[in-house]
Amino acid sequence: MTSPPNASRPALRATSRKEETMTIPDASRTNHAAHLDGVTHVAGHALDGKPDITDGGPDMVQLIAPNGTRSPMTSVNEPYMEALKAITAEEVRAMYRDMVLVRRFDIEGYSLQRQGELGLWPQLLGQEAAQVAAGHALREQDYGFPGYREHGVAFCRGIQPSQVFALYRGVTHGGHDPRKHNFNTSTIVIGNQMLNAVGYAMGLRLDGVVGTGDVNVDAAVMAFTGDGGTSQGDFNEAMVYAAVNHSPMVFFIQNNGWAISEPNTRQFIIPPYKRADGFGFPGVRTDGNDVLATYAVTRRSLDNARSGLGPTLVEAFTYRMGAHTTSDDPSRYRDSAHVEAWKAKDPIARLRSLLERENHADAAFFDDVDAEAKELAAEWRRSCLEMPDPEMTAMFDHAYTVMDDQLTAQRDEFAAYLASFEDDAA
Repeated sequence: MTSPPNASRPALRATSRKEETMTIPDASRTNHAAHLDGVTHVAGHALDGKPDITDGGPDMVQLIAPNGTRSPMTSVNEPYMEALKAITAEEVRAMYRDMVLVRRFDIEGYSLQRQGELGLWPQLLGQEAAQVAAGHALREQDYGFPGYREHGVAFCRGIQPSQVFALYRGVTHGGHDPRKHNFNTSTIVIGNQMLNAVGYAMGLRLDGVVGTGDVNVDAAVMAFTGDGGTSQGDFNEAMVYAAVNHSPMVFFIQNNGWAISEPNTRQFIIPPYKRADGFGFPGVRTDGNDVLATYAVTRRSLDNARSGLGPTLVEAFTYRMGAHTTSDDPSRYRDSAHVEAWKAKDPIARLRSLLERENHADAAFFDDVDAEAKELAAEWRRSCLEMPDPEMTAMFDHAYTVMDDQLTAQRDEFAAYLASFEDDAA
């Protein structure tokens, strides 16, 4: 596995099994598919108007069960086992560490907003496995196009939490240099990034960095959105362009059950991963709370894209444990029973249980991760509080490459308006 850009961070104290490979135990090929009720039920989506958002269905790739045990070998899981054969326990521990740090990053963002230090915060609570898996599957030369909730992927690309906080504090327009991290700035317009991503992927083919066979050259693009984003026209147009141009593209859909307050049942009848069939390329549903399954599926999809085999849609079946953003109150529209059901599938607890069961990490390792998260949280908070206030007229600076007369007039008018308050105070 190619290490993500932030892999240079000092390793934590772990067990003595530093280079051991995670053993994939043999298991009987049992069929653990859920029973479906003919045309009245599609996996993850009941057609009676009640959202079935706890069952991923028989097509879902799952390698770790919610209790931390290995899932049975099935025809659905088998194609993705190859991606795990070379992964070491050290790399899995690194995923666990990143998931814990990302959750703490998210908690700090939420707390800072509630204390009036950030203008808004879109939580990723519950989606740590999906995002960290995707971040680890990307190679350095790959390019990512996020929406507005992909703080975990950004973290894996080496972007500091303070840079993300700066965006939501209004101190910067973007927060980081996309070219440095091969990771675009956050896109607030839902679905818009999908077209941008496909255009970039088409450019990779024109640049001759797809299908060369050189792992240090071949590149792919991964774009992120939620289930709500699949309802946007830009998303569907991007699927068309990716298909007909055979673009090295992975559409990574985090199906967290809700498009703000709209459940899946109000968005689609057929789950997102099955939509890919209509566009002529593969679609795969993975357990988005299983970091190993999501990593394996995403890595294979990216490998295919880099090799010139075209696009893939990956649907990470997960759940938004928090609110859509800090301006939302999910208790007004969702069933608390669903939240409780998903708590039992917590991605961090699941991976910790696996590491403990298979003796790949000891208590000291978990204590070190928790201590590091606490220490970094204080540092991230301090860096946010020390940020200077934004220059009010800076919002006009990069609207266009060259500021036109109309925008100049608007800026001058706004500057005069701000100055009037100073005159009144005098």
